[in-house]
Amino acid sequence: MRTMVPTGRQHQEAIQFRLILAATYPFFLAAAAVNRVRPAREIARPGLAPARRSVFGEARALAVQAIPFAFMG
Repeated sequence: MRTMVPTGRQHQEAIQFRLILAATYPFFLAAAAVNRVRPAREIARPGLAPARRSVFGEARALAVQAIPFAFMG
């Protein structure tokens, strides 16, 4: 039985991902803050309160969605 041990390449890519996340997070944080102060364009859902993350959670979600494109190719 073999256990799943990350290879050197997987470990290196994980480190690169974290470094890029740390380097770009301030930009995504600024974008999330700007989106927060802009007028809302969400569609109102009757009977449901709008689901919102914190500004920091939104910035992380934006970064995690965008960064994988740096690894494509």
